[in-house]
Amino acid sequence: MGAKPRAICHPAACPSRPPINKPPGGRPMSDLEMLKRQACERVDAVADRLIAVSREIHANPELAFQEHRACALLASIAEAAGMAVERRAYGLQTAFAAEFGNGEGPVIAVLSEYDALPGIGHGCGHNIIAATGLGAALALKGMPAGLPGKVRYIGTPAEERGCGKEIMARNGAFDGLDAAMMVHPAWVNAKAFRTLCLGEVHVDYIGQSGHAALAPEQARNALDAVVMSYQAIANLRQHLKRGEHVHGVITDGGDVPNVFTVSTRAHYFARAATIEDLAVLKRRVDACLQAGATATGCEARIAWSDADYQQMKVNLPLADAFEANASRLGREFTDYLQLPIGGADMGNVSQRVPVLHALISCAPADVIIHTPEFTRWAGSEQGDRAVVDGAKALAMTAIDMLVDGAFRSRVATAQATL
Repeated sequence: MGAKPRAICHPAACPSRPPINKPPGGRPMSDLEMLKRQACERVDAVADRLIAVSREIHANPELAFQEHRACALLASIAEAAGMAVERRAYGLQTAFAAEFGNGEGPVIAVLSEYDALPGIGHGCGHNIIAATGLGAALALKGMPAGLPGKVRYIGTPAEERGCGKEIMARNGAFDGLDAAMMVHPAWVNAKAFRTLCLGEVHVDYIGQSGHAALAPEQARNALDAVVMSYQAIANLRQHLKRGEHVHGVITDGGDVPNVFTVSTRAHYFARAATIEDLAVLKRRVDACLQAGATATGCEARIAWSDADYQQMKVNLPLADAFEANASRLGREFTDYLQLPIGGADMGNVSQRVPVLHALISCAPADVIIHTPEFTRWAGSEQGDRAVVDGAKALAMTAIDMLVDGAFRSRVATAQATL
């Protein structure tokens, strides 16, 4: 794992950061504030381990549904901390779950993601998400006097494709929760993140072989089919509504020019503002894909993903609590409404329970996610600071949910109005 990461000081020892254990106005520390201080101390105690986990996952990127190494690493550390871990949880081989705490009271989930992107590794910084979720879970598990309610620590694979959380949700991962929480790295700090709906499709075109010079009339060129459908979708884009997008790539275009291509493949994402708009857009994309086959005499095998990504319901009381907690660590926040709208399978969870999907900065403002530059920052010392601050802010917000009944009621009321 290379050189030992630089230690991250406790906020109380950092001159540039206000200590989280000193309430405004010098008032006596409340029980809630004491618990938050203890949680931050617990994160500090395991900070080097959390950073090492983030760096190891960053150095060994694994794609969706293939995150065996990251899953095993996180699960083994949770087990060593005394959590009873269920591996291959909720229908996915690279998922895990552990639940701990008091049998009575609220139940909140803390999530870790850990899949990477093809070609650029952790260009979305899921190594940081993995470590922040782990850090918050370890802090809450190690609280000296325990906490009311339960914490469900869940390892959630396949966010970048496959909509892993939807699959897990259908198998009960988020049943009975008062809230589910995670922190995502970004180029800014923001209390929430808006998302579009997203559908994923693979298409295979099957042609017929023939010699390019001697008997071209006998052939059906699958390359023509995939190119024509790609062009049809490009033409469709000028007629899409604001907020709708279709992006794709030809993943198999053939091998040599003197043999007709009999098999090609393409992969597309379709995005829209609502699940109803997405359904309409998917039908239009489907027509473009079928048109390529019709025009060339090939066969189209179109396979839409069983799970669509849904839009995020932003729970403002929960988001505000995270911002307040992270601000006490010295983080300055950007208005999330000024940020571009992205995509995340946490939106599917937000359709079921209150969700925190906050952003924590680990990169300069001009470095966007899903780029090689962001990959580098996700493995930097600034990424290390995001791990530790993110774990602290996440743990403190979980404590708000577990301890403060009035706050829980506000979160529930807000969710009911979304």
